[in-house]
Amino acid sequence: MPIRQMKESSEQHLVIKAQANTPMNPVPKVLKTLQNGKSPPPQEPTQNAKLPSDNPSPAKNSRRRRGRGVQKAGQCNTFSGLKPPTTHQLPSGCSENASHLGGREMGFPSSSKSLRFPPRPGLGQAGTRCIVKANHFFAELPDKDLIHYDVTITPEVASKNVNRNIITELVKLYRESDLGMRLPAYDGRKSLYTAGELPFSYREFNIKLVDEEDGINGPKREREYKVAIKFVARANLHHLGQFLAGKCADAPQEALQVLDIVLRELSSKRYYPVGRSFFSPEIKTPQRLGDGLESWRGFYQSIRPTQMGLSLNIDMSSAAFIEPLPVIEFVAQLLGKNALSRPFSDSDHVKIKKALRGVKVEVTHRGHVRRKYRISGLTSQPTRELMFPVDDQCMKSVVDYFQEMYEFTIQYTHLPCLQVGNQKKANYLPMEACKILGGQRYTKRLNEKQITALLKVTCQRPKDKENDILQTVQHNAYNQDLYAKEFGIKISEKLASVEARVLPAPWLKYHDTGKEKNCLPQVGQWNMMNKKMINGSKVTRWACINFSRIVQESVARSFCNELAQMCQVSGMEFNPEPAIPIYSARPEHVEKALKHVYHASSRLKGKELELLIAILPDNNGSLYGDLKRICETDLGLISQCCLTKHVFKISKQYLANVSLKINVKMGGRNTVLMDAVSWRIPLVSDIPTIIFGADVTHPENGEDSSPSIAAVVASQDWPEITKYAGLVCAQAHRQELIQDLYKTWHDPVRGTVSGGMIRDLLISFRKATGQKPLRIIFYRDGVSEGQFYQVLLYELDAIRKACASLEPNYQPPVTFVVVQKRHHTRLFANNHKDRASTDKSGNILPGTVVDSKICHPTEFDFYLCSHAGIQGTSRPAHYHVLWDENNFTADGLQSLTNNLCYTYARCTRSVSVVPPAYYAHLAAFRARFYVEPHSQENDTASNGVRATWAAGESAVRPLPALKENVKRVMFYC
Repeated sequence: MPIRQMKESSEQHLVIKAQANTPMNPVPKVLKTLQNGKSPPPQEPTQNAKLPSDNPSPAKNSRRRRGRGVQKAGQCNTFSGLKPPTTHQLPSGCSENASHLGGREMGFPSSSKSLRFPPRPGLGQAGTRCIVKANHFFAELPDKDLIHYDVTITPEVASKNVNRNIITELVKLYRESDLGMRLPAYDGRKSLYTAGELPFSYREFNIKLVDEEDGINGPKREREYKVAIKFVARANLHHLGQFLAGKCADAPQEALQVLDIVLRELSSKRYYPVGRSFFSPEIKTPQRLGDGLESWRGFYQSIRPTQMGLSLNIDMSSAAFIEPLPVIEFVAQLLGKNALSRPFSDSDHVKIKKALRGVKVEVTHRGHVRRKYRISGLTSQPTRELMFPVDDQCMKSVVDYFQEMYEFTIQYTHLPCLQVGNQKKANYLPMEACKILGGQRYTKRLNEKQITALLKVTCQRPKDKENDILQTVQHNAYNQDLYAKEFGIKISEKLASVEARVLPAPWLKYHDTGKEKNCLPQVGQWNMMNKKMINGSKVTRWACINFSRIVQESVARSFCNELAQMCQVSGMEFNPEPAIPIYSARPEHVEKALKHVYHASSRLKGKELELLIAILPDNNGSLYGDLKRICETDLGLISQCCLTKHVFKISKQYLANVSLKINVKMGGRNTVLMDAVSWRIPLVSDIPTIIFGADVTHPENGEDSSPSIAAVVASQDWPEITKYAGLVCAQAHRQELIQDLYKTWHDPVRGTVSGGMIRDLLISFRKATGQKPLRIIFYRDGVSEGQFYQVLLYELDAIRKACASLEPNYQPPVTFVVVQKRHHTRLFANNHKDRASTDKSGNILPGTVVDSKICHPTEFDFYLCSHAGIQGTSRPAHYHVLWDENNFTADGLQSLTNNLCYTYARCTRSVSVVPPAYYAHLAAFRARFYVEPHSQENDTASNGVRATWAAGESAVRPLPALKENVKRVMFYC
């Protein structure tokens, strides 16, 4: 069986919302690239070509020729103390674009106004052609004028719902008169749109609205609002038509925004809007998630410009909502029913206060009067001790007040009251007199049980998801939508049929001593049977710590023996005997145990410990994070964690997977691409090429002070492009731009000093390969469309400066590609019954690429499903090229990206995201353990990540330094 990627502990689902406030650095307008000399074509390598050594020397490799480059032989400075880099001629038939770079001026604009993303270099042709369906629905462009009006509501209202109610009332009263029968669409804030002009350019209206959230005292009041509507502009639909036809480079965002608002108008009235999604308990029966939460079904909707014209992207969504329970029942679910019979402990009080703060409730003790309030906190005293002044002379207890005023007897007098209102005038409400209002999304962190329950609900096979999407479109009946009719928008009810291609899997190279020297993956997967790692590492000194109380020493010893044997069989040199006997310790003594084993092993053998195997309890709280933090920032010790359940139930598949991870952690390679060792990868094999991956992870929702973590990894071997090294840094909260790509500072002795992650990784590549990179490919994860310009301007400038700081005129050509997984495009087989066109899970085949019809009208982007589905519906990765000085063809970049997905070190499966970006994501997530040692990904009792930064702090505390031997392996987990 194929080896699936195993997890030492469950991964968190990260939501990335960037908030960039850092000013852009000025960008040099003209930069010159290197001129790459050509060399005679090499001899065609045999299929069993031997892998070059880890540090290839140009003099020793007869297939490489010394190129001219920009630096003369013998010249030496910061970056060029080694021999000049070599170039390698590709075999005939491969695209050779590097030769066109010589002497070319690479101008880079200093602002987004003059910046243009690369145009599509034609459509790809490689692979087997097929038809897939996409959850995009063709939208016919309206032929009516779209008019934009500004809306000012006085007094100002914070709630979009109240704003909508005001405009709805206005339309109800004045549509047939003042509005000239127009049916406007409103965004809930400042913009209102109509199909054709209103009879006026400016008018004010007085609207009365019943206040649904009035205070405790007195009946509901009518509030009066003044609404001013003022003409702003016409939305340019001709510009949009030109853009969709590929005749115009700039997308008319306002016209797209108008159409999006129009198509959302009716759904905003029918359902509960959350971001770009809509939810309702009527779409599907809510499912309980536990602890007072339930999952609601909904759908995502967005209008997008594509090659086929306007497209409405519809996808199914699920989200956690607070159950509309009596507050007392909600508390019982969180704390247990027994908790209601006793006063709250301090921890109970904190937990309930955190869970209920900001939640809307309605009172139930006043019959038909259902006032609504928002909870601001809990009282510190129990209800029976609460008193409030009735007048200047008299105090009354809350218990007596509710009894006398409403004939309501408070039973849980030992529990605190809810506080509603603001701090200046807070009112008390007994928990048992309130019920939570429905439709409130839960935005805080879910625990493990809730995540598992939510995933069960959301996991759908492709055929079922496709049917649900079609039913949603039919139920929404866009062609009967009054607003769509008003604006002349017509929506198809059929899924878009799209031409696709299935790229072939690459051949993989294994060690010649194995029975199978080469391997061709089948449907995105393979296994290690009859194969040996291409570069097996050597482990001489290792030890094991057992943190699980239920694992006896004999069981742990047996497990370690089996693991050592698997490592040997797979091609490693692995000493079967540990440096010291297996050491048992309690999780709370993790630091003491680690240091004891580390020093005891080193003293006994006279050399440092190389590897630590740690057996952890299945539910290990903060142990995993603490162990990784201590090993990687304090001891410089490479570790491999194994859960108790795998120790008891030893499977060959699990052991083979762990051996793969150990091998790469110890500096080995599991496999390499045959095309890489045979020098056949276009725009990679010809000249030394470094491939970067970068990502930023942000704190969980509700954490307002923790830093964001940026990570950058880079390949450290060429031509194999299999090994990577990584660096991480903390930066300002929710900052998406990576601040430490390049930096300078003043040193009292050395003066101005240059540094940063790009610079350090370029130097590391040079030391590892003996070559300086002559080409850079940069995969950037986690960037939304609205941040494209900002991220490119800032980060490409940092790359340029990092290169220039190493050597005068050193500016290797850069290709900058954004990788997106958080999108809502799904691809389905054209015929679900055709087994030849799907994998076992019913998903499209791995290697399926789409670059037409549903992609950008003019820019260089594509969807690639590089992995085989396991369960649910596969999500293709979306790759968008923002900068390309290497002149990649569509086939060149698509094939390179797909082939790299087969080099992921932790499993024998192709993965869904190109490995450099995947490793960067793992590194950034791992680094959060370094800042917050008590947060962990599998702590079900944790209410959130521990904050270590004070709110409003401008300076960010740096992460502890990684030990040198850990930088290359920490992202392998």
